[in-house]
Amino acid sequence: MELRELREKAMKLPLSPGVYIMKNDKGGIIYIGKAKALKNRVSQYFGSQRSHAEKVRQMVSNVCDFDYILCSSEFEALVLECSLIKQHRPKYNILLKDDKGYSYIRISGDEWKSLSFALQKADDGAEYLGPYISSWAAKNAVDGARRVFGLPSCGKSFPRDCGKGRPCLNYYIKQCCAPCSGRVTLKEYSERVEAAVDFLKKGDSASVKLMTEKMNEAAEKLDFELAARLRDRINGVKKITQKQQVVAASIPEQDAVSMMTEGSDACFAVLRFSGGRLYDKEDFLVRDVGRETDPAFARAEFIKRYYTIRGSIPPVVTLDGAPEDEELLLEWLSGQRGKRVRFVYPQKGEQMKILEMCRRNAAEKLAQSRGHLGHELSALDELAGLLGLSSPPEFIESYDISNLMGSENVAGMVVFKNGRPYKSSYRRFAIKGFSGQDDYASMHEVLTRRFEEYFKNKDSGEGFGRLPDLILLDGGKGQVSAVRPVLEGFGLDIPLFGMVKDGKHRTRAVTDEGREISITSKRQAFTLISTIQDEVHRFAIGYHRTARKKKSLSSSLTGIEGIGKERASALLSAFKTVKRIKEADLDELMQVNKMTRAAAEAVYRHFHGNGNARKNADEKMEE
Repeated sequence: MELRELREKAMKLPLSPGVYIMKNDKGGIIYIGKAKALKNRVSQYFGSQRSHAEKVRQMVSNVCDFDYILCSSEFEALVLECSLIKQHRPKYNILLKDDKGYSYIRISGDEWKSLSFALQKADDGAEYLGPYISSWAAKNAVDGARRVFGLPSCGKSFPRDCGKGRPCLNYYIKQCCAPCSGRVTLKEYSERVEAAVDFLKKGDSASVKLMTEKMNEAAEKLDFELAARLRDRINGVKKITQKQQVVAASIPEQDAVSMMTEGSDACFAVLRFSGGRLYDKEDFLVRDVGRETDPAFARAEFIKRYYTIRGSIPPVVTLDGAPEDEELLLEWLSGQRGKRVRFVYPQKGEQMKILEMCRRNAAEKLAQSRGHLGHELSALDELAGLLGLSSPPEFIESYDISNLMGSENVAGMVVFKNGRPYKSSYRRFAIKGFSGQDDYASMHEVLTRRFEEYFKNKDSGEGFGRLPDLILLDGGKGQVSAVRPVLEGFGLDIPLFGMVKDGKHRTRAVTDEGREISITSKRQAFTLISTIQDEVHRFAIGYHRTARKKKSLSSSLTGIEGIGKERASALLSAFKTVKRIKEADLDELMQVNKMTRAAAEAVYRHFHGNGNARKNADEKMEE
């Protein structure tokens, strides 16, 4: 069917709850959704495509027909939607890969035993601990045991490699006993492995108790070297246990869910707590979510998919924002669990710390998938929350004015992409509309020229043809007030803030026309804004100094007979410095654009004295 026919069919649907099923030209199911009123929801897909996200437009372009199932309530439609999606796994629904399987800790069966993580048991003579339902927990347990008991994590084989190499960094930071160096006996190494296995089997409290007894026995026997080693291991176990706990959560069982977006991709992170301790962490990368996608819709879709593949549902789910159909989701989750479930949206305290940790994990995973650093995405996310932006800004433009008592009035524009300087998009402006010092008028002129260029080049989507997600001006409310009419005049809705410095010229806040927002308590956002403000100031003042130097050099040349501004500018463009102009011979001077023989001789005489120019010319002719 064509789009018009699909819309006509959709307009005949009832205003009843139900599930709609989109199909392609081969009859395959490509999308399943639920609706409170089928007619209203389905007809939206086949109306104007400009308001849709790119993923929705792609899906609609592949729809050739649709089917529907009426339900008695929206809740019944939600339950049916989850069931059908799990059964058919349509291409355009958010799908999560359920790679949760059993994991094991492997203890090799050779003389010099080693600890490793394994996904499957093998008949290889090794001992396997497990199964563990959380691969993250199993990997952490292996890493922790290696560090605490000083066991190697490299790929060397012992005793083959004993005494054949120098110890690596892990030895010097006391995280490996370095059997490769030959500094540890088999007996001592085996004792370490035995203690590590005991720790993995019995847990931290039993292991600490046993090691404490052995430490006391060693001390009584005056074996202080062994007692010291046991003391260090006890401290190591306690330290790793504290890290596992992370925070002393007052709610015994809960999940924390956070969403981070960058461009068209998103990452959902889930931290799972039981007994007040973190016991599992999962990350889910979702491609082609689209910047236009409503975060509440994406969050609701993830919750439905996640708790469809995960059987255990906690009494509390901590979220970084409200999902779409909140009450409906809570009713569904409570029904799945058999007991009441509630959502928590913390703003401070212990639960906020848990949520921030979850967001950092999501940011790190997403950043790695896109070749960035996690702290950059975290800083942008923190900045978005501080300024009330709907999503972290991908492109930030910043502007600064530089002049000296109104002379050589210039401006610099720097661009940060995903938290990093994007130098290919930096631009410089010479103020042309007036002379003298007026930072507000200068800022108004620069932003006007910038967005005039946008409308000339917007089809390219690059450079001036791309709109920023955030504009930061070096200055306070006055600069913001000067630029706001520019945006309104062009019909642009771009977040606009000024960057305010303290008496020591350090960034302390951001401001719009009505309020000042302190950023000193937000470490990552503070660092990012300070970096942007320092960079735009450096760029603007660098351009100002270049302009002043060029004018000064040009003035030194315009004093020569026959050399005006244009010829002086041409000489500087060709030779770059006055020193190189002085060293040039007559032929080289004459080859410069706009230079005549008389002008070239005048320049040569200026630097070399009378008579030298003619002598130089005669010598050239003789050659």
